[in-house]
Amino acid sequence: MERVSGIGGFFFASSDPSGLGQWYEEHLGVTPPPQSYDTPPWWQEQGPTVFAGMAHNSPPLAPGRVWAVNFRVRNLDAMVAQLEAAGIHVERDPEEYPNGTFAGLHDPEGNSIQLWQPAGADLGRPVAGEG
Repeated sequence: MERVSGIGGFFFASSDPSGLGQWYEEHLGVTPPPQSYDTPPWWQEQGPTVFAGMAHNSPPLAPGRVWAVNFRVRNLDAMVAQLEAAGIHVERDPEEYPNGTFAGLHDPEGNSIQLWQPAGADLGRPVAGEG
């Protein structure tokens, strides 16, 4: 069976697409879509991705919102410190889970963002043919 190889884009409505794009670039390092085909888009590192539908009232979703994004980070403490230094409120989950540590925040339009520093089995998997 043929399968998709990853997420090629994440598109959502915004009241200020340009401003929100600048916010994501400045605070999270997600570069905006390129202005020409000669410029590459933002590249994410290979790693685990959870793709799941959720009930409308699920905790990861902000009230009245229909999507949330989870970004993997290498160093959650450093990312949280960077965001807080920029005046962005971040809620650190005090629990350490078998799959890692988490923190949550909202973008300027109120959309939920979860930051995840993977641990355990989610740190990596053998490449096909290895291990």
